[in-house]
Amino acid sequence: MNFPVRDPAHTKSVTLLLLAALCWSLGGVLLKSVNWPPLAVGGGRGLIAALFLLAVTWRSKPFRWGWLPLGTAIAYTACTVLFAAANKLTTAANAILLQYTAPAYVALLGAWVLKERPTRADWATIGVVFVGLAIFLYDGLRLNDLAGIALAVASGVAFAAMIVLLRLQKDDAPLGSIILGNFFAFFIGLPAIVAAPPLDAKSVVALLLLGVVQLGIAYLIYARAIRHVTALEAVLIPVIEPILNPLWVMLVIGEKPSPLALLGGAIVLGAVTWRAASSIRRPPPAALPS
Repeated sequence: MNFPVRDPAHTKSVTLLLLAALCWSLGGVLLKSVNWPPLAVGGGRGLIAALFLLAVTWRSKPFRWGWLPLGTAIAYTACTVLFAAANKLTTAANAILLQYTAPAYVALLGAWVLKERPTRADWATIGVVFVGLAIFLYDGLRLNDLAGIALAVASGVAFAAMIVLLRLQKDDAPLGSIILGNFFAFFIGLPAIVAAPPLDAKSVVALLLLGVVQLGIAYLIYARAIRHVTALEAVLIPVIEPILNPLWVMLVIGEKPSPLALLGGAIVLGAVTWRAASSIRRPPPAALPS
């Protein structure tokens, strides 16, 4: 059977989303290598990411002022800060799983704000991904940390809002909002940075990689990708990030995932691979009435 092929820009953007997820996934192993508390690390990597993005985009004048860029920056900051706080008040498994409820919120917000209506296949993929993540993270889940769980859910909502707002800016200057959000994260983390111990050489290298690669390069290519994919694709395809994250930890530090975690990871990777492949093969959706 011959499938119609999407335009090359969409195919390239799907690849860029996967590369962004690969960069994000380095966070776990790099965070473990910095001898600072989470808020200090978040502020430090935010400053480095903001300066890196400014350095590579200053010629294109990345900033646009208005409620939309500011709202996007606030959503970005809320996502990162709430996630860091959730990790302090509940398990890392809870925090990751509940943040990645974001595809469901994006499906609802995207249909309302962007007129990008999810298909049955989209909802099925969301369900399979969530089940796979639950299996993958089962060993670390704990249901009695209500404050941490609430913050993790809020982080997922902020993540979804950020993606929808970035999609609204797809033809303008989405990177300006990311730069501003990283400066916000720096100022929020500044008190923790001041109180933190001096960094050793290993921590300095890890913090630079967090800012330049895990955030800077990741969002540089993510901002390019979001111009040619739907908001739901922009959150579903990178959902491989929490699966890759512990794999890097296993390779570098030696922490091995359980057989149950491997099963859940296989389910998520299978669902995301199918969704990415089918989105490339499908013809572009007809324009929806506004």
